Amino acid sequence: MPENTRERRLAAVRGCDRILSGTRPTTMRELLTEIEGAGDLDTLPDFYDGGPVTALEERVAGLLGTEAAVFFPTGTMAQQVALRLGAEATGRTTVALHPLGHQELHERYAYSWLSGLRSVRPTTALRNPTAEEIRALAEPVGTVVVELPLRDAGFVLPTWEELTAVATAVGDIDAWLHLDGARIWESAPSLGHSLAEIAALADSTYVSFYKTLGGISGAALAGERDLAAYARVWRHRYGGQVFQQWPAALAAMAGLDRELPRVPEYVRHARTVAAALAGLPGARVFPEPPHTHQFRLWLPYPARALDEAALALAEEDKVWFAGGWRDTEVPGVAMTEVTVAGPGLEWTAADVAEIGARVIERAGRHRP
Repeated sequence: MPENTRERRLAAVRGCDRILSGTRPTTMRELLTEIEGAGDLDTLPDFYDGGPVTALEERVAGLLGTEAAVFFPTGTMAQQVALRLGAEATGRTTVALHPLGHQELHERYAYSWLSGLRSVRPTTALRNPTAEEIRALAEPVGTVVVELPLRDAGFVLPTWEELTAVATAVGDIDAWLHLDGARIWESAPSLGHSLAEIAALADSTYVSFYKTLGGISGAALAGERDLAAYARVWRHRYGGQVFQQWPAALAAMAGLDRELPRVPEYVRHARTVAAALAGLPGARVFPEPPHTHQFRLWLPYPARALDEAALALAEEDKVWFAGGWRDTEVPGVAMTEVTVAGPGLEWTAADVAEIGARVIERAGRHRP
C-alpha cells in the first residue's frame, strides 16, 4: 500500500465514531498511558533480562501451563529457534510445513536460510494436516508445525479431536510438534479447551503479543525448562538479547489484562457479523461460521473500488467498515480479512447490513 494511502486510512479510521473491523489506531502517547497502567514505572527496568520481561515470561508460562517461557523481540526469531531445536532433538533436519504457513509466506524461509533446514508439505488443502497425512509422510521429519489458526487459509482451525489426533500421530513418528500459536488466544474458544490444554499437546508453543492483544511487539516461546535454556542461548546468537525491552513487555501485560478476557466475546460476535455480511448481495464469507474473531469476506467489486468506498464512508460519515481489499483471481471480485474486536461488539446484525449496503452502493460508483 502506498504510504500516502496508508496514512489516509489510518487518519480516517482514527477519526471514526464506529469501527466494524479492527481497532482505532493509537498514538504513542496513548500507548505510553497503557504501559503506565500495566506496571510500576518507578521500579528498575530489565537489563538483558529480569524486571517486567521476567514477569511476563512467568505469566505466559502460567497461562500455557508450561515449565517456562522465553521472551523474543519477534515471532520469526522465536519460530526459528523452535525449529532448530526440533531438528537437534530428533536428529532430522526436515520440517513438515503447510505451504500457506507463516514460515513459508511471511518469514522469508528463515528456517532454511539460517538453520539449513528443509521442508516437506503434508497437505495443500486449506487446513492444517490431518493425523493420517502426518503418518503418510514419505520421509522422516524432525518437526511438524501446526498453525492455530491457519491464517492464510482463512483463519481455519482443526477440531479438538483432529488436533489431539495430530499430536498423537506426531508422537508416533517420533517427531517434535511445534504450535505456531501467534493467535492461540482466539483459538481456545472454538477448540473448547484452555490455553494450557492446547499447549500441553506440543513440545513448543509460540505466542504473539501484538496480534490480538494489541501489544507493541514481541513474542514468547514456551515449553520445558530445557527448551527455555536452549532458547535463551539461541536468542542471543540471533541478536535478540536486547538491552531493555520493558515497553514491549509492559504493553504485552496490558494486552493480557485488557484483551484476553474479552476474546471469547469477540469470537462469539464474529459469527453474528459474518452471518450479516454473508447476506449482502454477492457476498461470501469463509469460514462460515468463523472459527475465531477473524474471517475472510469477498464482494463482487474491484479492490480499488471497495477501498475508495470504505475510505469515503469513513471520512464523510465517520464509520469504518473494512479495508485492505485485495483483488482475487476472479475478475471483479475482491477479498479482505475482517477482525471483530472491541469496537465491533457495538454493531448489531442490522447495523452490519446497513453499512455494508452503503459501502456496496459507493463501490458501484467507484467501479472503473
